[in-house]
Amino acid sequence: MRILLLAHAFNSLTQRVFVELRAAGHEVSVEFDINDAVTQEAVALWRPDVVVAPFLKRRIPDAVWRGVRCLVVHPGVVGDRGPSALDWAIADAETTWGVTVLEANGEMDAGDVWASAEFPLRDATKGSLYRHEVTEAAVAALREALAGIARGARPTPLPAFGDRARGKARPAMRQTDRAIDWRADDTATVLRKVRAADGAPGVLDHVLGEAVYLFDAHAEGGLAHLRAGATPGTVVARRDGAILRATIDAAVWITHVKRAEGPEPRLKLPAQMVLGERLADVPEAPLAPDVRVAFPTWRPIEYAEEGAVGILRFPFHNGAMGTAQCEALRAAYAEAKARETRVIVLEGGPDFWSNGIHLNLIEAADHPAEESWRNINAMDDLVREIVETEKQLTIAAMQGNAGAGGVFLALAADRVYVRDGAILNPHYKGMGNLYGSEYWTYLLPRRVGAEGARALTQGRLPMSAREAVAAGLADDCFAATAAAFRREVGRRAHAAAGAADYTAQLAAKAARRAADEAARPLADYRADELARMHRNFFGFDPSYHIARDHFVRKVPRSRTPLHLALHRARPVPALPQAPD
Repeated sequence: MRILLLAHAFNSLTQRVFVELRAAGHEVSVEFDINDAVTQEAVALWRPDVVVAPFLKRRIPDAVWRGVRCLVVHPGVVGDRGPSALDWAIADAETTWGVTVLEANGEMDAGDVWASAEFPLRDATKGSLYRHEVTEAAVAALREALAGIARGARPTPLPAFGDRARGKARPAMRQTDRAIDWRADDTATVLRKVRAADGAPGVLDHVLGEAVYLFDAHAEGGLAHLRAGATPGTVVARRDGAILRATIDAAVWITHVKRAEGPEPRLKLPAQMVLGERLADVPEAPLAPDVRVAFPTWRPIEYAEEGAVGILRFPFHNGAMGTAQCEALRAAYAEAKARETRVIVLEGGPDFWSNGIHLNLIEAADHPAEESWRNINAMDDLVREIVETEKQLTIAAMQGNAGAGGVFLALAADRVYVRDGAILNPHYKGMGNLYGSEYWTYLLPRRVGAEGARALTQGRLPMSAREAVAAGLADDCFAATAAAFRREVGRRAHAAAGAADYTAQLAAKAARRAADEAARPLADYRADELARMHRNFFGFDPSYHIARDHFVRKVPRSRTPLHLALHRARPVPALPQAPD
């Protein structure tokens, strides 16, 4: 079919739908929902068989849905209506939830039903559920809907679903609905409220006299000596940028907040950075990556060993890696290299592997160009630490999405495995023509060839795990869930550690690295990349700084990029294939 994707933004679900539809052989073009006239123009130019709307914040114009079939992907069970579907499902402690594909009509979420899919509602944040269960259900339901259209089927009117339509119309969730009552809400309730608002808009609250929105909450089952007798809501400890607040039955870590009023920057940032001197009397509660605990807690980096396999986890919020995080991860990795293991697994986090440098922290810095420079150098130091691993084989286990420098960080490992369903964006250009570093000019061509590297970095398109394998970017993809992916990676890591040719593999790795270094030193790649990056950060062209500002402040797009809007541009380049 000829399909127009109509979306508020090119978010994770829209990207997954884009790559899946293209893989199924459909002709796909994208238009951002800017206004009615632009949408109508896009339909007139592309003349689609179907318009698919995976992520909208307003109704499709009447002139569009009356003229062409429009499918709306709604993150709710059959009958659910309203803009806060997933928020209410989490807040109400639903045990199952779903996605419904509707045919657009004059009312939001009220059209006839083409397909639906349900799933168990995991105890997780709204963003995590959206990137995993909602996305998988949406892809499955959309496939079913398009298959029905292809065979001439008709949708089912909503009332005919009877007791299947257990959803209901609900209003947008307000901050009064999200508010935490620290005197009455137990830890589970606090977590549920923050998780239902995670990503956006956060939970409005007051911390030490500062009005802030709360994000990214985690239970704490230890530190009883700090929280004992504390008034619920009190900040009792801090760790790695996060704050620990007492609850009526335990405590919760809040890793990020956003200032609700007062001076700029009003960005989502580590809680300690926003609260600053207000935390001067709050004690630190450090927890090293390799310390094992028997209770729930939070830390940004964790290291564990299972026999001859070391596992390094770094579930950084939204996959962003600031200067201090890169330095801490490099130190943890260096310690892991010094241990008597045979394989090191770099596991990242369940939602994101890495998205490269931390744009919010850079935007909030007194001198963003200088912080950009510090951050990219810290990323480069980390990548080089991994590339120069001599005593172990290394595995990048990409269970979550990755973008920009985060993708090239993974290529520093000997083997790259990607969860089937993860989305990769191996390019920088969309961030104001940023050139990029992380030794990508060395790491990418050695996997996909020079022409493949050019196509990926210039094409600026998302790619599926299967496309990454076909292009040679990754070695394999498997498992639909993060849990199943981790189990299979563990099995493969242990098999690699016990392989009969393990020593020969290490020797071959060392020989290749020595040959590569003799042909061109790593320092030369880094120097060339950073010379380009210096111009991005400090040069006369402000494109990077403007693009970063718009990205972190979520400024709506004024137009659809031409590499996505095929109805307005030249054809999308084909993805590269693995070199012979």
